[in-house]
Parts: sequence; C-alpha cells; structure tokens
Amino acid sequence: MDKIPMTRAGATALEAELKHLKSEERPAIIRAIAEAREHGDLSENAEYHSAREKQSFIEGRIKELEGVLGMAEVIDPKTLSGTIKFGATVTVVDEDTDEEKTWQIVGEHEANIEKGLLNVRSPIARALIGKDEGDSVEVRTPGGERSYEILKIDYV
Repeated sequence: MDKIPMTRAGATALEAELKHLKSEERPAIIRAIAEAREHGDLSENAEYHSAREKQSFIEGRIKELEGVLGMAEVIDPKTLSGTIKFGATVTVVDEDTDEEKTWQIVGEHEANIEKGLLNVRSPIARALIGKDEGDSVEVRTPGGERSYEILKIDYV
C-alpha cells in the first residue's frame, strides 16, 4: 500500500474537516432525515430524498478522508534542506514575463493553486523536484511551454 505524502498543515486541515463532518454534519443530517420521515409518504417526499442524498455524500467523504489519513505520511518540511523536494516552498520567476511566483510543493489532497499549494504530481512540481537555486526549468503545462528560473528554496 502506497503512502500518501502530506504536510502537517494539510493533515491538520483534513483532520478538522473529518471532525466537522462526524460531529456536526452527520448528526444534523440524521435529524433532517428523521424530521422528513415525520411528514409521511417517503416515495414523494423531496425533503427526505434530498437529506438521504446529502447523507450519502457526507458518508462517502468521511470514508475518503479516513482512507487518506490512514495512508498519510506526514512530512515536516522544516527537517529538510538542499535541492527541491516535497514540502519545499519555491520562488520562481517566469523567464518570459518576469512574473515571480511562490509555491509550496504539497500532496494532492491539500493542493490549491490559488493558495500557492502545488500538487507534487503536477507538471511544474515534477519539473522543479531535484533542482537547485539558479537552475532553469522548462515545463510543458496545459497552457503551453513555460520557462522558470528558481530564485529561492525554503523549507518552512
């Protein structure tokens, strides 16, 4: 069974979501189903069917989170150094536009490009891994070819 790499922050966020689903969402949907049952005929009860659908989604998400957290290998970036690897926060400059970007390379379950969290399996992260400050990388992205120069590597 493969381990799923994850930062401490990512694991904490997933644990918080799991706790919220189990302690708040699950009891609320159970109450909503019970309330909808009291309205009588279930075959034409839209509230009941909606609540059951939401319950199915919540239970599926709980199982998914439990599975991911069960296979998680939490990696603390502060213990790492050297070339770019999982957990690194990398500042690059686009060689065509001179635009600077900073990303942290994280696991796929915590990735969020808008927040600067780059999936370790993404084309950009794969191109960056193993490189050092001052190196240039060519990346084939869905938006086309990109060239980046690595300005800074942090393990925070």
